[in-house]
Amino acid sequence: MSKIIAVTSGKGGTGKSSISACLGYALAKQGNRTLIIELDFGLRCMDIMLGMQGNITYDLGDVLEGTCDVYKATTTVKLASNLSVLCAPSDPFVQLKAEDIEKITQEMRKYFEYIIIDTSAGINGSVFDIVTNSDLILIVTTPDPVCVRDARMMSDEFYKRGNQKQRLVINKANKRIFEFDEMDDLDAIIDTVGVQLLGVIPEDSAIPLATGKGAPLSSSSMGFLAFSAISRRIKGEHIPLSIKV
Repeated sequence: MSKIIAVTSGKGGTGKSSISACLGYALAKQGNRTLIIELDFGLRCMDIMLGMQGNITYDLGDVLEGTCDVYKATTTVKLASNLSVLCAPSDPFVQLKAEDIEKITQEMRKYFEYIIIDTSAGINGSVFDIVTNSDLILIVTTPDPVCVRDARMMSDEFYKRGNQKQRLVINKANKRIFEFDEMDDLDAIIDTVGVQLLGVIPEDSAIPLATGKGAPLSSSSMGFLAFSAISRRIKGEHIPLSIKV
C-alpha cells in the first residue's frame, strides 16, 4: 500500500515546496517510486525546482477540466527516474475540490509507493479538507515566532478534526536564530507547536541553489543529509537527527 504525505504550513515562506521537492528526490533516489502533486495554484514552482521548466505538457488543471487523464498529466523528472510530478495549473482560479484530490491520489496509489501533496500555504478550510485522507501530515515551520504560532494554530485545527497523523519539520534552523529570537531552542518550538518532531533541516545555501537551478542537492551537503534522514524515518527506520541546534 502506498503512502500519501501532505506537506503543509500555516504561513507562506517556510520552504514547504522546497521540502516537498527535496523529500521527493530523496525518496526516489532510495529506490521508491514517488509522485509529487503540486496544489499551489497560480504560484507554480515545482517544474523549476525539479529541473523540468519548459518540459511540462499537461498539468493538474488539464486533469480537473477533463482534457486528459491524471496518468498522462504526470511527468517523469529527469533528476531521478523514480520521481514524477503533477504540476499545479498556472491559472489561480481553477476550481479544486477535496474529492478531486482524493480521487486522483487513490488512482495513483496503483503506480507509486509515495505520493507527496504540496498544499497551498495558510490556514484555510480547503487545506484541511484536502489532507484529511493523507497517511502522514508534515507541518513545516521555521524558528520564526510568527511561523511557529501559525504552525500551532494549524496543528490545533487538525487535532480538533481528530487527525493525529501529524509530524513537525523545522526548516532553516541555525544557532544564530536562537541567539536573537524569541525561541530558546528546538525543544521550545516542539513544545509550542505540540507535534512530534520528524526532522530538522539546516539553513543551507545548497538548498535554494539546487531548487533554483533545478539541480540535485550535493550528497555532501547538510541539506541532503537532513532530507535523507527524514525520508528514512518516514519509512520506519530509526535515524538520529542529522543536525542539532
